[in-house]
Amino acid sequence: MKIVPLGENVVVQRLAAEGRTTGGVVLPESAQEKPRQGRVLSVGDGRLLAGGGRAKPRVHEGDRVLFGGYAGNEVLVDGEELLIMSEDEILAVLR
Repeated sequence: MKIVPLGENVVVQRLAAEGRTTGGVVLPESAQEKPRQGRVLSVGDGRLLAGGGRAKPRVHEGDRVLFGGYAGNEVLVDGEELLIMSEDEILAVLR
C-alpha cells in the first residue's frame, strides 16, 4: 500500500537505530533512542497559499532528513512504522 500525503505533509521512514555506543558497548533495543533521521518516502503537493496556488515542496522523495524527537504522527502500514509530518517539522536535509 502506498501512502500519498495531502497538502504540506510528508511521509518519512525512520533510519535504523545505532546499536553501539561510540565506545563499542552494544545497547539493547529497549535502551536505544528512536533515531531523529529518516528518508522521505512521499511528499504532498505543497502548502496552500492565500491566492489559491500551492507553494513548491522543499523536500523530495529520497531525501535524508533530520526532525525533532516529537515530530510527526506514527502510523503502521503493512507492518512498517512510518511518520507523517508537516514539512515545517523537518529541521534539515542532509546532502
